[in-house]
Amino acid sequence: MSQPEYRIYELNKRLQNWTEECDNLWWDAFATEFFEDDAVLTVTCCLEDGPKRYTIGRTLIPRYFRSVFDGGATDLYFNLKHSKETFHSNLVIVDCDKCSMVTLHSKPIFTKVCTEGRLYLEFTFDDLMRIKSWHFNIKQSRELLSRGILATHAQDPPMLEQLSNSITRSGLSNFTLNYLRLCVILEPMQELMSRHKMYNLSPRDCLKTCLFQKWQRMVAPPAEPVRPPTAKRRKRKQSGGTASAATPTGGGKKKSSPAAGFSLSGQDVMVVGEPALMGGELGDQDERLITRLENGQYDAAHALDDDDDFRDLPAAVTGSPWSSKAPSSQESKSD
Repeated sequence: MSQPEYRIYELNKRLQNWTEECDNLWWDAFATEFFEDDAVLTVTCCLEDGPKRYTIGRTLIPRYFRSVFDGGATDLYFNLKHSKETFHSNLVIVDCDKCSMVTLHSKPIFTKVCTEGRLYLEFTFDDLMRIKSWHFNIKQSRELLSRGILATHAQDPPMLEQLSNSITRSGLSNFTLNYLRLCVILEPMQELMSRHKMYNLSPRDCLKTCLFQKWQRMVAPPAEPVRPPTAKRRKRKQSGGTASAATPTGGGKKKSSPAAGFSLSGQDVMVVGEPALMGGELGDQDERLITRLENGQYDAAHALDDDDDFRDLPAAVTGSPWSSKAPSSQESKSD
C-alpha cells in the first residue's frame, strides 16, 4: 500500500469512529490531520436543474463532512480502485477514475448509497502527507435496498411507493447540498463578517469599505521602485567630501564637545540639517542641508593628521559611516 492510499485508509478509519457526541472540535481536529491549512475541496455533480460545481475552503471542510452524517448517514468511507500516482514538484497527485463514496442510512429504512465518480487528490510531499486539493466529480449513484425489506412490504403499495423514492440526489443528501449552496454564498462574505467583527461597522459600511479597497487596488498605479538607502548614503559621502556630523580641520590636541550644537573650540564644524521628509522613503528632494562654520582661529600649522583624534567626537559611533578615515580634503589641509 502506497503512502497516499494509506492516508485514505486512515481517513476512512477516523470517519468510522464518528459518534453523535462528536462536536465541532472533533471535526476541526479531523480536518487538521488530513487537510492543509490552505486546502480546497470541490464537488461537481449533475442535478435536475443542470450541472453544479461547489468549491469550499479549509475553514468549511470540517462542516462538509459533518453534513453527511447530519443528513442521515451512519457511516462514510471511500474506495479507490486502480488509482494512478504521479509526483510533481512537492506534490503527490492521486487520480482515481473509479472512486466510490459509500454511505449507510438507517432511516427511513436501511439503505446503502454508492456514489461513483472521479477523485483527484493532491498531497503535500512531507511527513504529514496532508491533502491540499480534493476534487470529486460525481458521475452516478445507486441506492441499494435489502431483498427482505421488499418482500416484507410487497403487499403494502404505499410503502413500496415510498421505497421507490430516492433519499439522495446524485448520492448527496439534501442537507449536504443545502450546505454547499450556502457555502458558495457565504464564503465570499467572510471578509465582510470579519471586518464587522473587528471594527463593529454596519453591514452596509463593511460592504462599502471592502468595495472601495478593491477599487483602489484595481486603479492605483504601480509603486515606483525605491532606490536602496545604502546607495544614497554612498553618493552623499562621495559628493561632499566633508559631509560629516562633526569633522575637525585643525587645532592642537583632541577636545570634547557637548552633544547639542556640535561646536568645538578652535576647530571647523560641519553642521548637517534635518532632511525635508522625516520617516518616509529617500527621494530626490530628501537631502540634508550642509553648512560650514568658519573658524578664524584655525591654524594649519597645528592641523591633526592622527585618525585616533576623531574617535571621541559625538558622531563617531560604532558602525557609523563617519567613523572611517577623515575626508581627503581635510587630509590635504593637514599635510
